[in-house]
Amino acid sequence: MVSVILSDLGTEILIPVCAVIGIGFSLLQWLLVSKVKLVPGSAALNSGGAAGKNGYGDYLIEEEEGLNDHNVVLKCAEIQNAISEGGVVSLYFRYCATSFLFTEYQYVGIFMVAFAILIFVFLGSVEGFSTKSQPCTYDILKLCKPALATAGFSTISFVLGAVTSVISGFLGMKIATYANARTTLEARKGVGKAFIIAFRSGAVMGFLLAANGLLVLYITINVFKLYYGDDWEGLFESITGYGLGGSSMALFGRVGGGIYTKAADVGADLVGKVERNIPEDDPRNPAVIADNVGDNVGDIAGMGSDLFGSYAESSCAALVVASISSFGINHEFTPMLYPLIVSSVGIIVCLLTTLFATDFFEIKAVKEIEPALKNQLIISTVLMTIGVAIVSWVALPSSFTIFNFGTQKVVKNWQLFLCVAVGLWAGLIIGFVTEYYTSNAYSPVQDVADSCRTGAATNVIFGLALGYKSVIIPIFAIAVSIFVSFSFAAMYGIAVAALGMLSTIATGLAIDAYGPISDNAGGIAEMAGMSHRIRERTDALDAAGNTTAAIGKGFAIGSAALVSLALFGAFVSRASISTVDVLTPKVFIGLLVGAMLPYWFSAMTMKSVGSAALKMVEEVRRQFNTIPGLMEGTAKPDYATCVKISTDASIKEMIPPGALVMLTPLIVGIFFGVETLSGVLAGSLVSGVQIAISASNTGGAWDNAKKYIEAGASEHARSLGPKGSDPHKAAVIGDTIGDPLKDTSGPSLNILIKLMAVESLVFAPFFATHGGLLFKIF
Repeated sequence: MVSVILSDLGTEILIPVCAVIGIGFSLLQWLLVSKVKLVPGSAALNSGGAAGKNGYGDYLIEEEEGLNDHNVVLKCAEIQNAISEGGVVSLYFRYCATSFLFTEYQYVGIFMVAFAILIFVFLGSVEGFSTKSQPCTYDILKLCKPALATAGFSTISFVLGAVTSVISGFLGMKIATYANARTTLEARKGVGKAFIIAFRSGAVMGFLLAANGLLVLYITINVFKLYYGDDWEGLFESITGYGLGGSSMALFGRVGGGIYTKAADVGADLVGKVERNIPEDDPRNPAVIADNVGDNVGDIAGMGSDLFGSYAESSCAALVVASISSFGINHEFTPMLYPLIVSSVGIIVCLLTTLFATDFFEIKAVKEIEPALKNQLIISTVLMTIGVAIVSWVALPSSFTIFNFGTQKVVKNWQLFLCVAVGLWAGLIIGFVTEYYTSNAYSPVQDVADSCRTGAATNVIFGLALGYKSVIIPIFAIAVSIFVSFSFAAMYGIAVAALGMLSTIATGLAIDAYGPISDNAGGIAEMAGMSHRIRERTDALDAAGNTTAAIGKGFAIGSAALVSLALFGAFVSRASISTVDVLTPKVFIGLLVGAMLPYWFSAMTMKSVGSAALKMVEEVRRQFNTIPGLMEGTAKPDYATCVKISTDASIKEMIPPGALVMLTPLIVGIFFGVETLSGVLAGSLVSGVQIAISASNTGGAWDNAKKYIEAGASEHARSLGPKGSDPHKAAVIGDTIGDPLKDTSGPSLNILIKLMAVESLVFAPFFATHGGLLFKIF
């Protein structure tokens, strides 16, 4: 055994301490956000005193324009209370994001219990529910814990992963709804102050999720270790249930939340903007409240659960592969927990990075918002590279062996550092390529906007072409990452490369959550009847948020590709498959079916959004046609009916796509065996990544092309506008088509490929023992 600089005791202290620091930092950010009070008169107090950074000390716009500050704050407080808390009979809202999530989680809870029972029964039956110790898979001379123990502990870790994922999404949604109106109020003092509140709120979610995920996984490993003792192979095999639980909840959160928000968004845009020519988020539009709630449950709660699932799965994949290598065989605790140490350092790096946005630099103008967010990515990547180099030096022996499909591959610690670094920098490249193709500051989106001159058809054509083209560089970046990391450290290298891409997850989530918070802030400004100058500021925040949200989706998809491949390698090893030969009929039919699954899944989710949007459009039209005084603003719309349409549709429609993903590995593994299942996993990975990148970037480009025309910031943009012009209406139609692509189907596909891979890994012992029934019969 080769000693490392960082002792086992140091590791046992470092990981939980970093997690606690992350939780403490998120609570500090929440405390700072809460200082903006939603009571009349408090805003003026907050703005008083000497001028400070990011707009502190600016006069309120209402004071400049002689508006009634008391009424503005009252309206913001009422809308905020309705969106976040519910139970208040207000002018705008009767239902809330919290109530929807509780409804969704009731259905998801039933699934969680049923699937947990399934895990226990299937894995327990591998050895006939025997309680006797069995020969270890990779060393038959040693005895390992019985399969029944793996079944029990896998079930527990599955439930823990599911609960942590649900809590992560829920807490993210709560802080987002808490911050919406506060961002709006701060926009009256300056764009810098509004940016600070929105970004701090996103940081609360980012650090809570990263720290909670790390802490729960670390505690779970240590508790399981009390039973497993020296059987590290069984210990870390049972830990894979943690990733399965996280991703299964993320799937339902992403699909359900995506259907909810896009049904409302499409209905609000088609009738409000195109037919009635009223502004976005106009309180006369019956679907506007459902749209604002949907931003929270889809883009915040869904994204939180999604990235938590990626983090959990990449950690589990790395731990499983390492447990059957020299780290696990020699019981080297610190090197074994190298993935968790990398994540721990990531929290500290992200903490320092956040200070650059909130404390070290000042946002004075709209044009500085997007560079400030981009700098977060660059700074975190540079600092994390240094951090990973230090960690690889102190936590790894200079040389060690990694399991490589039946052989042991010798790896140097600097090679493993390069594996993490290549994943980290590939994520940055994917982020910037995504920005180039989705930001209206660059020619691709401006070309899409220009195509609106000749109508919606050419807009759609240009948008689709942009999405297809945007796949090229990210795929090369992923391919290079895979080649380099596999060459250095086999499947373990790929797993830690994925972890490298996700090591700055706290910063990534902060920038991602910032977008929906800014979007909702603009909606509240419109509904509260605030000055057009405030809406211009919130629109500027939102435009930058759209680009960063697309970058976040790029990170999620890229990491999903690497995570899925690492899980695939762990599955092949665990199922004792020596080679995956595509010329074998069993494997080739799996490839074909697997490549088809993302199309089937996308069709289901797109149609679900379309069906719900159809009902929403009909309801909004009905209200405009039958409620006297609605267009004049003298009558109130029936928001509750529109919210109910989104809620019912999302709960009902999320089940079939979820069932497709969860049942496919079970059906293929049981009836066709592990070889066919390996083909299905490979096929779904290859096609799913392409479709996900294309769909997300196409939708993001259409959205920002519309905003480019609406903002009218350049001569070219003004020639296409103003709002209500024919090019603008064509852009709205493109944005409407792109909504389900970028916020429902695209982001959900990365969960599909991850979830199928981790589910196959968890059930690998059962499939290897009892699978392939049809081939056994015939």
